[in-house]
Amino acid sequence: MRKYYIIFCFWIIVSCKVDKKQLPYYDTPDFTPKWEMKNESTFHKIRPFELINQENESFTEKDIEGKICVADFFFTSCPGICLEMTNSMADIQKEFINDDEIQLLSHSVTPEKDSVPVLKEYAEEKNVSFKRWKLLTGDKDEIYDLGRKYYFVEEDEGIKKGNDIFLHTENFILIDKQRHIRGIYNGLDPDSMQNLIRDIKVLKLE
Repeated sequence: MRKYYIIFCFWIIVSCKVDKKQLPYYDTPDFTPKWEMKNESTFHKIRPFELINQENESFTEKDIEGKICVADFFFTSCPGICLEMTNSMADIQKEFINDDEIQLLSHSVTPEKDSVPVLKEYAEEKNVSFKRWKLLTGDKDEIYDLGRKYYFVEEDEGIKKGNDIFLHTENFILIDKQRHIRGIYNGLDPDSMQNLIRDIKVLKLE
């Protein structure tokens, strides 16, 4: 009997190790997974930035220190995919509404139209929790540079684009507490969103 008990315990331990998931790191636009960083100080990360949130407050990289972030790029007047993306982000908000480790970031790609009052009204319409979910506007070049060169939100398509070309993507990007990219997800796909929720929980255990 003792023999079978030992075997049972062994398989429980093995199963736990197999089930324990580790998220890769990404440092290139083609999202080739990396399982370790040879040099953390030079590994790709979201650079410092300065934007404005829906309450007309400055929002910088210092405001996400120690937080796991989910980022997307949208615009309030979008009649198509942005509405679905907003609904997807709302689902993420609901899942982590009381979790101060999580910060959701939606960057406007039409900042010339999405002023602070516009973003605030949109936030009220969509029941955006200011504490959990920031709608960001600011300098267009700053936003496009962040989106394409640092979040790689369109670059997985393999096409280099300048800031004069409209940024439009359904991608959600998962960022860890050190501002490293840890995942890319389709904001229009419910299964992908469930994977995102699961991966956020994995990051919380690191």
